[in-house]
Amino acid sequence: MSDMIKIAVDAMGGDGSPKKVIDGIILNHENNKNNFYKIFGDKNRIFELINKKISNDYYEIIDTDKTVKSTDSPLEAAKRGKTTSMWLAIESVKHKETDIVISAGNTGALLVISKLNLDMIENIDKPALSALWPNKKGMSVVLDLGANIECSSKNLIDFTIMGSSLYTSLYPNETPNVAILNIGSEELKGNEVIKETYQILNDKNTKGYNFTGYIEGNELMNGDVNVIVSDGFTGNVALKTAEGTANFITSELKATMTGNLLGKISSLLNFSNLKKFKKRLDPRLYNGAIFIGLDSPVVKSHGGTDYIGFSNSLDVCHRIVKGNLIEKIKQNI
Repeated sequence: MSDMIKIAVDAMGGDGSPKKVIDGIILNHENNKNNFYKIFGDKNRIFELINKKISNDYYEIIDTDKTVKSTDSPLEAAKRGKTTSMWLAIESVKHKETDIVISAGNTGALLVISKLNLDMIENIDKPALSALWPNKKGMSVVLDLGANIECSSKNLIDFTIMGSSLYTSLYPNETPNVAILNIGSEELKGNEVIKETYQILNDKNTKGYNFTGYIEGNELMNGDVNVIVSDGFTGNVALKTAEGTANFITSELKATMTGNLLGKISSLLNFSNLKKFKKRLDPRLYNGAIFIGLDSPVVKSHGGTDYIGFSNSLDVCHRIVKGNLIEKIKQNI
């Protein structure tokens, strides 16, 4: 059991917690017996949900009745003290009791409490919020998605190294192509920070990735680029646009296929293909944003996901630790 990956879990964050969190742990355990879950939250409620579903060799419950609310500002969350389930979970990874921490709670609070507890990796100025996006050929890592509204060229170069390190920790047999999100593919396009970043990366002897230049928003899903780098403002707009577009397509397709008899017949005839299409756009499969740049990894599960999505984010935790993300960043930075 000593070689297990130890995951600190904030069981009280997000909609439907702690049930969806514990159900996610149970599902994850069915597929992976190499994780140990250190669970923080209401012990009585958690024990009722997990008892006899998983051997107690695979989990430990740390009792606390204090939680960070979804409506809390980051400052309010920090003021709630050091006994909330989120704070205690992060503190456990700080003290090396666990390898990684995950929460479906308040994003702003998670970022602030993480920064209060965890040191930055040496030579990195700002952490970044990253996530996995589907593309035509597989998956891409995109960062920053909102942690830093304004960035310098140094920050974007750091994000490039962190993003490529994340990609290779998840996909160890691949060398990622990296590009900067911009309004055009020509060298002269973009603001001064982006152009300066381009020049530095273009002249740099890259280690562990291939720098391919700029990428435009309409090319994000093509699959030719594995790591997409931007400031947090641009990245967050791109993220919300992609989420909204996916929701629009699926809702319009559903309305078309169920709006009349012909549509219903067509949906029955194409049931298998439609099921594949729906699965490809299922956000639960890509759940788990990663806050990187700190000396311990922090994973943010979407607050509105269900237990399947939470289980998938636990799988991301396992792969990050197994892939030695932090060591890769330290080596490459």
